[in-house]
Amino acid sequence: MNGNWFVRGRDGLLSVYMPAGDALLCRAESRPGGSWEQPRRMGGDQRLHPGPAIGQGPDGYAHLAAWRPTAPGESCLVHSTHFRPRLFALDWHPVGHPDGTGDRTGPPAVAVDADGRAHIFVRARGGGVGMVAQKERGGWSGWHDLGGRGAHEELAAVTGGSGRVELYATTAEGILRWHQPKPGAAPTLCEAIEVRVAPGTLTVLTTSKEHTTLFFADPEGMLHAWRPGGDPVPLLRAAGAGPVAASRCAVDGHDCVLLAQRSDSGRVVLAACPTEQESAGLWWSESGPHLPGGTRVALAEDAGGRVVAASLTPDGDLRVARQNDEPGLALAPWQPV
Repeated sequence: MNGNWFVRGRDGLLSVYMPAGDALLCRAESRPGGSWEQPRRMGGDQRLHPGPAIGQGPDGYAHLAAWRPTAPGESCLVHSTHFRPRLFALDWHPVGHPDGTGDRTGPPAVAVDADGRAHIFVRARGGGVGMVAQKERGGWSGWHDLGGRGAHEELAAVTGGSGRVELYATTAEGILRWHQPKPGAAPTLCEAIEVRVAPGTLTVLTTSKEHTTLFFADPEGMLHAWRPGGDPVPLLRAAGAGPVAASRCAVDGHDCVLLAQRSDSGRVVLAACPTEQESAGLWWSESGPHLPGGTRVALAEDAGGRVVAASLTPDGDLRVARQNDEPGLALAPWQPV
């Protein structure tokens, strides 16, 4: 899944999006901090390809995007809106293909602007990036070619503190960044840096009104943070494969960035530092039981402002751990859901 699959809805309920065969499911709390309901299928009975994307707007609504098979060798992207965790989502609505027709070209990414309009990004067949966005008065725009030839399949989308959408992609030479010049406009390619990036390790987080921070690992396994206009800063060695989960949270009254990942040892590890002050140092702390390979880790903040970590195994085994009342960032024991 691309994007944050562990979110808090506008009603304060935490929910988890989880793939299951040719479907996307959602599990949600029955009440804040309470038991969890059984999974619900999202978007009706249409069959989906693996690799959905999730984005959440300032209104708390979740926007979902995925590829749907339409004919042998043909697929189209579809979109659904999930307004509240305990409700069913809207049916999947087709939004087309960046090349007009064809099969899947890469996993989609979703970001939602300050006005609640979803922007869906995906690599096009020629290696550039295509985008389709919701219109202000309903419906969808045509596909925009955003350029970026040579972009890899992995994309990371985010809404900055200004409410404008940003997109990141990697190439053989480094990282590309797109940014909306004004609300409602198509993002433009505005920055490129030469840096070595391990495939499949991008995570982007809004860290202030002015900045987003991109986290990535290099081929040697060193985790870096990059804010546009500056140079990448090495942080610490990645604990495992794939991207880290990242979230802003309050630790003893201080604004901090929290990172989490499944380590190569099989346990969840967490590290924190003051927001945009990576020079203060980070180090991993282990938490929870041993988890199988392929387990995803995510972070959210509950209705009471406490950090909650979630782990989801490839078999759909979900566990959560909630911040307790001890000083610092201590988690209560992990609980199966």
